[in-house]
Amino acid sequence: MKKDNLRGLDPAEMQTKLAEMAEQGFRFRFQMSMGQTEGLRKLREMRKDRARLLTYLREKELGKVVPAQATGKAGVK
Repeated sequence: MKKDNLRGLDPAEMQTKLAEMAEQGFRFRFQMSMGQTEGLRKLREMRKDRARLLTYLREKELGKVVPAQATGKAGVK
């Protein structure tokens, strides 16, 4: 996947992509255990894409929290 395509998604779409990737990963690992597919390149790419997507999702989460922390009002009552 292209990094720019992943970064442009909104959090709900990212969650959907993560679910799709988990399903793909399960199927691919199952195929590998049965000896139906060769090589680890695709599995490694999927793991990297998943990690990249989780990173972008976390960046968006923190992007919403950081301005509140900068003012010193986050969590203070």
